[in-house]
Amino acid sequence: MNFNAERTRKVVEIEEILRKYLPDEEGYQKKIMEAMEYNLMAGGKRLRPMLMKETYTMFGGESKIIEPFMAALEMIHTYSLVHDDLPSMDNDDYRRGRKTTHIVYGEGMAVLTGDALLNYAFETAAKAFDMEPEQSFLIGKAMQILGKKAGIYGMIGGQVVDVESAGQKLDQEVITFIYSLKTCALIETAMMIGAVLAGASEEDVKKVESIAWKVGMAFQIQDDILDVTSTDEVLGKPVHSDEKNEKTTYVTLVGYQKAKEEVERLSIEAIFELENLEKQNPYLMCLIEKLIHRER
Repeated sequence: MNFNAERTRKVVEIEEILRKYLPDEEGYQKKIMEAMEYNLMAGGKRLRPMLMKETYTMFGGESKIIEPFMAALEMIHTYSLVHDDLPSMDNDDYRRGRKTTHIVYGEGMAVLTGDALLNYAFETAAKAFDMEPEQSFLIGKAMQILGKKAGIYGMIGGQVVDVESAGQKLDQEVITFIYSLKTCALIETAMMIGAVLAGASEEDVKKVESIAWKVGMAFQIQDDILDVTSTDEVLGKPVHSDEKNEKTTYVTLVGYQKAKEEVERLSIEAIFELENLEKQNPYLMCLIEKLIHRER
């Protein structure tokens, strides 16, 4: 398997799905649709929808019912980035190599863009009910996962503690809590929804959640490492932003070398657990390895 070629092909497919589910730019409010498109189609790894689709495939899923959930999750991830970049949050001027939403459209419109993407995500996911009403129970379970993992017990909850902790010295327990909710939750969402919609057992869904947590934690620690070792040009966003915002990270807490060792430990455990599932997907295995040890 040529991983890079396969990944490029899959990213193109995902972006076609995203475009299909974007609203038409029309009406007096068309500026918000334009801003939604500006952010959603700004590129990126498409990690979450890809993990969702590959987990769905691994457990035998073959339907297009997964597509509105893939789009919905990427909308939620994108809205979180729009709000992260706001002057009241991280105050970043660039994201994915181009100007952030509040720079292009103004702060008020950036707030509304994030709100619009979040709301439209659930509107999009709900289209699965029309596609396969006979799968309503599984769709409902997937909607529950999407709502909880994106909300106060998931990503938003992690963001709250992150914002409140700015300028404070944090211990490892609090850092792990923040990362578990802020980063791991949406990766868990991706893989759990893929498993649920494919009809995986509750036991397998729990195993997938454990794997996804380890992937998310390693991914975030690697992000901390890149924030101090990479460049703006390579990363596509400002480096040293954590230092600028006086945030405690895994690197500032335990040091560069121990952070690298923790990424390796989590990576090995996640791959081991994935290999021990009854179902297998070689591409998913390779994807996780590449994402954890990425350089950008």
